[in-house]
Amino acid sequence: MAGDPVNEIPAQSARLTVTVWGARGSVPVSGPVFSRYGGNTTCIEVRCGKDVMIFDAGTGIVPAGRKLLQEEETELNLFLTHCHFDHIIGLPFFAPLHKPHMSVNIASAHMEGRMTTRAIVEAIMQPPWFPVGPEVFKAAVTYQDFMPGDMLEPKPGVVLRTDRLRHPGGAVGYRIEFAGKVVAIITDTEHVPGELDEHVLALVDGADLLLYDSAYCDDEMRKYNGFGHSSWQQAIRLGEAAGVQTIGMIHHSFFHEDEDLDRIARQAKARFDRSFVISDGQVFEF
Repeated sequence: MAGDPVNEIPAQSARLTVTVWGARGSVPVSGPVFSRYGGNTTCIEVRCGKDVMIFDAGTGIVPAGRKLLQEEETELNLFLTHCHFDHIIGLPFFAPLHKPHMSVNIASAHMEGRMTTRAIVEAIMQPPWFPVGPEVFKAAVTYQDFMPGDMLEPKPGVVLRTDRLRHPGGAVGYRIEFAGKVVAIITDTEHVPGELDEHVLALVDGADLLLYDSAYCDDEMRKYNGFGHSSWQQAIRLGEAAGVQTIGMIHHSFFHEDEDLDRIARQAKARFDRSFVISDGQVFEF
């Protein structure tokens, strides 16, 4: 799917490509009622020219890793929004971490100095939760800690702006700026009904693509108050207020089957034409 409505394709060095490898939240799902939209949990690849960044390590990171090895990548950055199970469960199985020719930097901020990124990875890869530790990685792995609100420059010409999201235990939203294009990744945040979060608005302002936590519908929000998630209607309200070009709804609830997401897609399209209920493997190019 092309994010740019014009026919001219940007030069390879200035192209920004987004691949959503996992669009589910909470737990992965499978079966015929989930076949069209997929069942992998959150993992998003953002490619700025030749530079690769991965956001979150849900089960979607497994097919992402296989594809990256086929393309003979040697260096990439992995940024975590937070370390709840659905966002890190695929990390030990990320193939590039097991290849000696790879260099992988893993970064996080949601613990805000209370726990380092290295400590997070070591904690999730130890008995009884996992049989081996990160010492099994063959790649050159580095760990990076930052604070919500920091601006990062992982590669020349690539700017990441970050901020705190409203989620139990903390989470971080990302705004990626490259070659005049903007992608915002806002997953695992809960909105206050009737309000637009100023932190989120700043991250998504004028974005070419907003990927937003749309786990629920507005009428489900009261039932799941405090769970730390938002609605597809809030995605549209934010997108309209911030002048977003394209809205992608992610972090689908595990109880929303294909027919439910089809209905949401129709309703969302009627309100905001360039809106999409994201499926595993969906690609946007700018």
